[in-house]
Amino acid sequence: MGRDATEVVALFAGAVGADHVVSGADAGDDYGHDEALTAVPQAPLAVVRPRTTDEVAAVARLADEHRIPVTARGAGTGLSGACIPQPDGIVLAFDRMNRIVEVDEDNFVAVVEPGVRLDQLDAELAPRGLVYPVFPGETSSSLGGNVATNAGGMRAVKYGVTRHQVLGVEAVLASGEVIRSGGKVVKISSGYDLTQLIVGSEGTLALVTKAYLRLYPRPTHGATLLAPFATVEAVTAAVPRIVASGVGPLMLEYIDMLTMAAATAHVGLDLGIPDDVRESALAYLVVALESTHEDRLDQDTQVTGELLAELGAIDTYVLPPASAAALIDAREKAFWVAKANGADDIIDVVVPRASIPAFMARVGEIAGEHQAWVAGCGHAGDGNVHMAVFQTDQAVRSRLLRALFEAGLALGGAISGEHGIGREKAPYFLSLEDPAKLALLGRIKAAFDPHGVLNPGVAVG
Repeated sequence: MGRDATEVVALFAGAVGADHVVSGADAGDDYGHDEALTAVPQAPLAVVRPRTTDEVAAVARLADEHRIPVTARGAGTGLSGACIPQPDGIVLAFDRMNRIVEVDEDNFVAVVEPGVRLDQLDAELAPRGLVYPVFPGETSSSLGGNVATNAGGMRAVKYGVTRHQVLGVEAVLASGEVIRSGGKVVKISSGYDLTQLIVGSEGTLALVTKAYLRLYPRPTHGATLLAPFATVEAVTAAVPRIVASGVGPLMLEYIDMLTMAAATAHVGLDLGIPDDVRESALAYLVVALESTHEDRLDQDTQVTGELLAELGAIDTYVLPPASAAALIDAREKAFWVAKANGADDIIDVVVPRASIPAFMARVGEIAGEHQAWVAGCGHAGDGNVHMAVFQTDQAVRSRLLRALFEAGLALGGAISGEHGIGREKAPYFLSLEDPAKLALLGRIKAAFDPHGVLNPGVAVG
């Protein structure tokens, strides 16, 4: 028997207040989807907007008692359908839990609620000379969503991904119990690491209500080099050498020529590359460097430029700051460019960094076998390849995606490097992963959430 929205609203109004539970047209359309291209939006029975950890705990207890599915939501910028709700469930929206609780400059830690946006935190940290280094490409994304999906981004080659920056969490279990794991300390060897188990769990294990984030001194000097190459293989083969050089790049991004042309056109950027070079280049490598000392940056820039020439770059350009910022912005908007150009899906397979040439060669073969076009760019420094897939036939596209995922797994990689599994990749994940591993993940899920109310249908949920 289906639940009645009016009854659900009344049930949760006692936990968060009647003004903070809405349903139907009052809830709006945004709560029914994220940015996944293939996911079908779904309206929940109600949207519940708590303000405190205690309110989250009360909502969780009620949902568990009444077996009502709960889908946590931050800013809705995800790309895998992880925050699309169940039709008989609720969205637990964290937009009211948006306080930066503390910036501890002595311990280099920020304590934030899940609704805090990346740009909000950055604005708080910049005047203090500090930075939280994870920027997954959308600064309006929420820290809670970043923790839930283990977000990465272009800076991961230097700083790692979200799980490397989360020192601890406060989280609510499905039962309504509140747990705290980790905190301001930088190392713990005391029992199982629940923090890292929760990071990347896509809302299926617990509801994070506070995150303890590692901070760094904010570098004051930066440089960006752009190197066109005649082949994709030459670009990807150059990456390990640059990493081994010791310059410690902030970003190492690969962009194929079609994606570069579309992305720069999208933001109206002219990089001043001569026509003969542009016509010879099949791919580009973007190398961003940073330092707290200008003389060290100058040395690293010179060393990197010389190395790129040795590695076969057609030419190397040190971009002016405005052009560099615009190019990084264009790269960050690659998803929107692909969407605007009619991409049918976006995926982000990750492979060992040195295996990128072999993987990209296989991508070309798979695209041809399925009469599809696969354009790409990616975080070459950490092996995370982002691909826009153009194949309108859903059945053919499904076979194509499976082949791409199989190719990545065969090289020791994974289906997703940072976008997560969500709903959209769950069928591939469940069919391609090791059954013993999946069974263990299922038992972990059951230990955290015995009645399966937290984000059912997502990943192993």
